[in-house]
Amino acid sequence: MPTLTISSLASYYHLFFTLLALFISGLIFLFSFRAKSKRLNLPPGPPGWPIVGNLFQVARSGKPFFQYIEDLIPKYGPIFTLRMGTRTLIIITEAKLVHEALIERGSLFATRPRENPTRTIFSCNKFTVNAALYGPVWRSLRRNMVQNMLSSSRIKEFHSVRESAMDKLINRLRSEAEANDGVVWVVRNARFAVFCILLAMCFGLEMEEETIIKVDQVMKSVLLVLNPRIDDFLPVLKPFFSKQRKRVFEVRKHQLDSMIPLIEKRRRALQNPGSTSQAMSFSYLDTLFDLQIEGRKSSPTDPELVTLCSEFLNGGTDTTATAVEWGIAQLIDNPDVQEKLYNEIIKTVGNRKVNEKDVEKMEYLQAVVKELLRKHPPTFFLLTHAVSEPTTLGGYDIPTDTNIEIFSQAIGQDPKIWSNPKKFDPDRFISGNEEADITGVTGIKMTPFGAGRRICPGLGLATVHLHLMIARMVQEFQWSAYKSDRKVDFTGKLEFTVVMKNTLRAKIKPRA
Repeated sequence: MPTLTISSLASYYHLFFTLLALFISGLIFLFSFRAKSKRLNLPPGPPGWPIVGNLFQVARSGKPFFQYIEDLIPKYGPIFTLRMGTRTLIIITEAKLVHEALIERGSLFATRPRENPTRTIFSCNKFTVNAALYGPVWRSLRRNMVQNMLSSSRIKEFHSVRESAMDKLINRLRSEAEANDGVVWVVRNARFAVFCILLAMCFGLEMEEETIIKVDQVMKSVLLVLNPRIDDFLPVLKPFFSKQRKRVFEVRKHQLDSMIPLIEKRRRALQNPGSTSQAMSFSYLDTLFDLQIEGRKSSPTDPELVTLCSEFLNGGTDTTATAVEWGIAQLIDNPDVQEKLYNEIIKTVGNRKVNEKDVEKMEYLQAVVKELLRKHPPTFFLLTHAVSEPTTLGGYDIPTDTNIEIFSQAIGQDPKIWSNPKKFDPDRFISGNEEADITGVTGIKMTPFGAGRRICPGLGLATVHLHLMIARMVQEFQWSAYKSDRKVDFTGKLEFTVVMKNTLRAKIKPRA
């Protein structure tokens, strides 16, 4: 989640005025910052207030942060600056600039800015693939994840896990529909299916549904507590957030207490083969026990193992489940697309269940998923980048310790790149008139998984899940609006991912 997810700012707006006297201590910072800024040619941006910068403007706007950013683009252009308390954000909204930064000059823009205190705790001081600074720790962790867990051959080894999870998904949907006059919650069921897969891949253990739900709740609590607070931008307010900081440590302890027993269970299964009948032959955790990190003599500690496993679980659960929800919403809103997709499925597999080899042959399914990722990227902002040394971009200075925020949504909706970008139109990828490399290597036109050196390592796994889930769900059911007289509401809101503001309920009818 980008560090600028600050929808909670409004609730603290009046607190600022009450405590303004306490900001005097920040004046020293302000004056030194201004002196430094005069020597820098930063991108333009809205003028801010003393000390707090643009925090008040964002809070008072009453808009989600991404909408606030969208409103600034016509005035300030493809690259602009926001000052958010002690942090400076440089927003990039143009594909050409993103390609220059992440592809052409990738190593320079590949690091991360300083973390806030909460994220430092949960990342074990940046000991994760996503949070690590660009350097030896990051190389070791990413190499291990990509080569030993997320390679195409390794992903295929877990095909039976995915088949089982897909059957559970269909059965859950069918049971829920039978009990509710055909009405189901989409994202809740999709999330459970994806989490089952990732949990099995992570720990190599078959678990009871009660355990799965318990771990899932722990992961959700971690995501909630990671939401940025005002004191992340204005440390002078730290004394007024002691209750929230106490909650952070409580959630971390609960996370450790819940996951270390699973780690120990897997460790025992490896030390005593055959002792646990539910153990699988391989898991992501297996690659971490004795992992050698460049520059370190010791292998990961138990808290670090918890952090790495949590990253694996959280990184692929909500993003995929949210994408499925947006995808089903678009198929409901575009019944001709849904019917065309269903016809392709039947033509390809007949009456048997769709499998992973089948989806590779389905051109229209591939187009539907690509259009879904273009129009509804899992996050509107990529994970925050930073530069390893001062540089320039677009004619402006880019200092170190600056948050570089890439607005993915603007790129996928850019009318200079896409024809009729507001329309959900998978045929744009069939006609040959439009195409896009989702990795960004041959050119940036959409960035659902980022680009360059810090591109999401789970890209391959995520696309496998998306193709398979949407294919199975359309093969088994005809999807329509919960209330036939209402249009689907495509308003989004920013949580860990960009979710539907009104969680999608849909009506399903089993296919004949």
